[in-house]
Amino acid sequence: MIRIAHISDTHITSESAYKGYAYDLIVNDVNRGDFDFVIHTGDVTNQGLREEYERASYELRKIKKPLVVIPGNHDVRNVGYKLFEKFIGPLNGVYEFRDGVVIWVDSTIPDLSDGRVGGHKFRWLKSRLEEYSEKKFKIVAAHHHLVPLPDTGRERNVLYNAGDVLDLLLRHEVSLYTCGHKHVPNVYRIEDMVIDNAGCTSCRKTRKGDVNSYNIITIHDDGRIEVTIKRVTGDEVRKEHRPIKPKIFVPRGERLLRIVQMSESNVSDRMYFRRKVLENAVRTINEKLRPDIVIHNGDIVDMGIERYYEKAYEFYEKIKAEKLVVPGHNDITYLGYDLFLEYFGEPEIVEMKGFTFLPVISAQYETPIGVVGRIGQRKIARHLEEYRESFTVVVLHHNIIPIPRSREVGFLEDAGDVLRTLTWGEANLVLTGHGGNSFAVKVEKTPIVNAGSISWELHRNPFGNSFNLIDIYPGMIVVFEVQATWGSGRLLGIWKIKGPFTP
Repeated sequence: MIRIAHISDTHITSESAYKGYAYDLIVNDVNRGDFDFVIHTGDVTNQGLREEYERASYELRKIKKPLVVIPGNHDVRNVGYKLFEKFIGPLNGVYEFRDGVVIWVDSTIPDLSDGRVGGHKFRWLKSRLEEYSEKKFKIVAAHHHLVPLPDTGRERNVLYNAGDVLDLLLRHEVSLYTCGHKHVPNVYRIEDMVIDNAGCTSCRKTRKGDVNSYNIITIHDDGRIEVTIKRVTGDEVRKEHRPIKPKIFVPRGERLLRIVQMSESNVSDRMYFRRKVLENAVRTINEKLRPDIVIHNGDIVDMGIERYYEKAYEFYEKIKAEKLVVPGHNDITYLGYDLFLEYFGEPEIVEMKGFTFLPVISAQYETPIGVVGRIGQRKIARHLEEYRESFTVVVLHHNIIPIPRSREVGFLEDAGDVLRTLTWGEANLVLTGHGGNSFAVKVEKTPIVNAGSISWELHRNPFGNSFNLIDIYPGMIVVFEVQATWGSGRLLGIWKIKGPFTP
């Protein structure tokens, strides 16, 4: 068993931002505890100034355990990254422990709050993960968060390439990702990886009246990972995650439902719209796949003008299965909001065969940035509770989880709160369609599947234009990505699920 103390965002300074008594309280708790080592995930200082680094160097020496320290965005202000190396240590590095390794990476951008694991650092991280691939436990530590966090207000300050980093860590079977940055303690499980966000150890800036805290990480020999959020008040919240075994599943029983999921057809008369690809996809859907329902996750047209809506309506009227279409940000440009209602109608809840499809409108006028809003979040929570005895599928345009090969700028500005609403409500499946690339992961108990572009040339998918085929069996979801031109496919995700129809 390995025990790690995870602290973050100390913001050491002579100014009022720093709460020295909270720091000493937590450090004394750590020193008395049975910890193998300590990880500090950044914002050691408040402004990256020399006098702050001098004091931070003294304060960090109070910790009487092996210590790994990662730079945060506040530390690299005022060219503070030079002082970090002088007073604290290397910006990137490796710490080995019994059966495991911590690989820490500098995710900061000088003088910006946003983060990035850029080209050279990304390749360095990939190389280290390959070098230590035989380690039973692989921990990656950085300052910035990988997935949206609740209770942070407007979702920003993420890793620009969060989708690529998330995909890299999952492919290399990383056990744990630790980070800080947003001053909110939170724990999620994504597939077999635990994402551990620490709150702030000793900064006055806490969210929604919270208090200072740190996280206790316990890694068991059988692969279980426990994370306890411990506040200075003594309150504790503990979460435990067990590894998924086995990872290969066999369907039990007959298929219950088949869904075709598509997005970003962007019907238009521009050269980027691939009319023949869409025609072929519609023919494949009707003649070969024969789904129970077709979901379109938005950007059905390239611009909200009547000529494009007329063309889009002609295409999608040919689909024989029942359809549910939610608008994307392109769909409601110009007169698009009125035209969407005229041609496709107000998205309504669909119930079939014990399944309930809950449409969510996230698009806004004239901007790719989406929002569900506090009223919308309460509506989702209410519907998930109301349809708890059904298999609930939530459908919206904007991606909630960052997508590989896409610059993440927080396209859904309240993604953290929406993600919490969906996972706490235990939605059985979430379908999104923004970003031009297909991606699928399971967060807590909820699979989240993003569709790539079905017929728009300006996409980000090496597999080409595609749509997703989702088959649901008792206790299992299987997701394939289907190449829109040739109909060839690849497995995108397969998960055991709990809820209705579990054998």
